[in-house]
Amino acid sequence: EMIGDKVFVTDEPEAQSIFNSGWYGIISNGVLELSYTEAALLFERSRIEIFEGKKAMTVANFMKHCTKKDNRFKVRYAVYKDLRDRGLPVRTGLKFGCDFRVYERGVKPLKKGPKEEVEHTKWVVFCVAEDYTCSFHEMARSVRLAHNIRANMLWAVVDTDNNVTYYEITYLRL
Repeated sequence: EMIGDKVFVTDEPEAQSIFNSGWYGIISNGVLELSYTEAALLFERSRIEIFEGKKAMTVANFMKHCTKKDNRFKVRYAVYKDLRDRGLPVRTGLKFGCDFRVYERGVKPLKKGPKEEVEHTKWVVFCVAEDYTCSFHEMARSVRLAHNIRANMLWAVVDTDNNVTYYEITYLRL
């Protein structure tokens, strides 16, 4: 069910199954909370259905809804889908000021307690359209953020055909 800017899976066994299959969303008390990007991918892959109230949505209508609510949705979704298609665990990057945090294949990002080096965020990803312009200050802030959390910074550029090109930008101290 879609409520506000989230989608909730309330069937506890299904919610747990989806969560365990790729660490989608946040699960609490048997309810899975998905962001629009996570829900769109699962909906497109026929893993979930989405209802607005009692009315079932189509994938196309859900995508239009997401685009109206978030003007960056198409770009962020293209990157999210590409990363997931590559088999990478992807989590929101909101608390780090980026679009996504990405881990090595096989890592369980929600492990509690001490983490090994490989279990830390590998990349922080900033999603932009190919016609996006930014200042060097903005780029420097992004790189510094990644460096401060011992991650690599990826600038994910989405072209008009929804193809994604990744640029790794590093902080170099001379």
